[in-house]
Amino acid sequence: MSKISDLTNKRILISRTDSIGDVVLTLPLCVWLKKQHPSCTIIFLGNRYTKPVLACLPEIDEIVAWSELEDMPLSSRVEFFRALKIDICIHIFPNKEIASIARKAKIPVRIGTSHRSFHLLTCTIRPNFSRKNSNLHESQLNFELLKPLGLKEIPTLEEIQILTTSFQKSYENLPEFINVCLQSSTKKIILHPKSQGSAVEWPIEKYVLLANACLAAGYTVVFTGTDQEGAQFRGHLPSHPNCIDTTGKLTLAQLIYLISQVDTLVACSTGPLHLAGILGKNAIGLFSPKRPIHPGRWKPLGLKTSILVNDENCFACGKRKSCNCIEQISEGRVLDIIKA
Repeated sequence: MSKISDLTNKRILISRTDSIGDVVLTLPLCVWLKKQHPSCTIIFLGNRYTKPVLACLPEIDEIVAWSELEDMPLSSRVEFFRALKIDICIHIFPNKEIASIARKAKIPVRIGTSHRSFHLLTCTIRPNFSRKNSNLHESQLNFELLKPLGLKEIPTLEEIQILTTSFQKSYENLPEFINVCLQSSTKKIILHPKSQGSAVEWPIEKYVLLANACLAAGYTVVFTGTDQEGAQFRGHLPSHPNCIDTTGKLTLAQLIYLISQVDTLVACSTGPLHLAGILGKNAIGLFSPKRPIHPGRWKPLGLKTSILVNDENCFACGKRKSCNCIEQISEGRVLDIIKA
């Protein structure tokens, strides 16, 4: 595999156009590049809706929204890439169309996993590793693509934690009804029940039981999610002055700021859980132990994260069969972690 020894003043494109959690777990890679090569320029190609997350990391110099380029004619997209004067393109999330454009734009160095057949024609360097069967965390797996750029060993999770400390939330105005409730309590918790289908979810009935227990313990409880997600559960929420339904009422930037203002967030394996972890909050993740969605690969970064599975040795999950054992996690176990 070829090695690139000198990254002085190089312009490096990081391509990761999937969801919030995936983007959060890619941020340490950006920090590592900037620490090792301060003169390089980090350009992050993501989706429009993840731009508020990327804007929180000072090591990212430029942000490009792929969703804003998709309607352009192919020739215009190629010219756009050429105008960025990219020296190195790293395809963290494989995308056939983006890989083809990077080749047409004649980016000199194009790095992508060998496990995508289209990279054979579109990438100049193809590291050979498997995400699906690896025991490494997703944030560590991203670093496999940096070995051609001088990385000798994959960082430990402890080392990666250090690479997340520069993540900075900015102040955002929140709706007044949220501010009033937040100011009325010293103990605040976010419950984020849904995942837009990206993870195995804990039942809403358990979230409601947990909410009632937290309210009884003097917490302000905030439910978050999209408007469509809220429509699925807001009719079941406790009728209590310290229970706040914010579903469909917050931008992503406001959600990031709101998470920074609470003590704890409870969710399954989804974006807000990863945001809570990287913001240094008590991020309590509810997981299935099944591969490849197990917490060993997808737990949130952060020094205050806690992970719950019903049974680490679940037979069905071990055989990668359909299993809803996450539903057996009791609200009492979650409450014990919150109180601790």
